[in-house]
Amino acid sequence: MSPSSHTIIIGILFIGIGIYHFVNPGFFLRIMPDYIPNHKAMVFWSGVAEVLGGIGVLIPFTKTYAAWGLILLLVAVFPANIDMFLKAYQKQGWTLYTFITLLRLPLQFVLIYWVYWSAELKIG
Repeated sequence: MSPSSHTIIIGILFIGIGIYHFVNPGFFLRIMPDYIPNHKAMVFWSGVAEVLGGIGVLIPFTKTYAAWGLILLLVAVFPANIDMFLKAYQKQGWTLYTFITLLRLPLQFVLIYWVYWSAELKIG
């Protein structure tokens, strides 16, 4: 599959997950780190960013900007993924859920690279 085919998958994925922020905000509110203020607004705006980024990577004129935006978003939410793992481990010890939250950490870097590669971004 070509990078542009992957961009379509990424666009659909982010649009879907972004919409899920509005359909089931409680899911995202539960995993929001305590140190982040205004949880409801953050869930709303991160959903907006995911939908717009997903749409943006599907439009050739905006693909580069949208891909960089999605990469920044993935970097920004990484501390929340760490927090999710730490909370799961502290509350439950090693369970399947804890293990999944641990696996989610390196997956973030895979997602970042996938967006970078599929949009054919260049640094420098």
